[in-house]
Amino acid sequence: MTAVPGSIVTRSLPYVLVLGGALGFGAAFLLTVERLKLAANADYVPACSINPIISCGSVMRTEQASVFGFPNPLIGIAAFASVLAVGMALLAGARFHAWFWHGLHLGTGAGVVFVHWLIFQSLYRIGALCPYCMLVWVATVVVFWYVSLASVEAGRIRLPSAMHNLAAAAVRYHTVVVMAWGLVIAGLILQRFWMYWTQWAGGL
Repeated sequence: MTAVPGSIVTRSLPYVLVLGGALGFGAAFLLTVERLKLAANADYVPACSINPIISCGSVMRTEQASVFGFPNPLIGIAAFASVLAVGMALLAGARFHAWFWHGLHLGTGAGVVFVHWLIFQSLYRIGALCPYCMLVWVATVVVFWYVSLASVEAGRIRLPSAMHNLAAAAVRYHTVVVMAWGLVIAGLILQRFWMYWTQWAGGL
């Protein structure tokens, strides 16, 4: 594919980075605050702990919440602050070299892999959901998707000719793909906790 100046994906990217960066940063910051309160008081109940399933506290107490030896939200604070800064720079008219975009794509790619590992852990190992974490999931997926599409459009990612039509369709239906991605995750959540949801609904 060749670059398409002024395409909807290219025009949307700075706003996606700003909104996604702000959302992810805010969620990671709130998680860090709750984690500090929990560390200071083992009996503290985080504001995002609503019931046995939607429970930040249950997630925060697990090994998966500190994969690298420190709370995962600290990674989010640094990563989303960078994404937000890039988005603001683009809105201000900044232009970056190809190596910078490759680095951003690599970073967001690592983030989306890590997020999907956390989704698996939350659903099938921990058995609890953290609302702030889910905001981070959404922000990471959306930012990765639009960074990827923008890189394909600009020709920074070289695709085999056989994939050009597929890439063009992905750009054309960019919102459909990311919404379908989210619906798949939502479906997995619904299926995993179906018994709880039905019992909860029956008690209303």
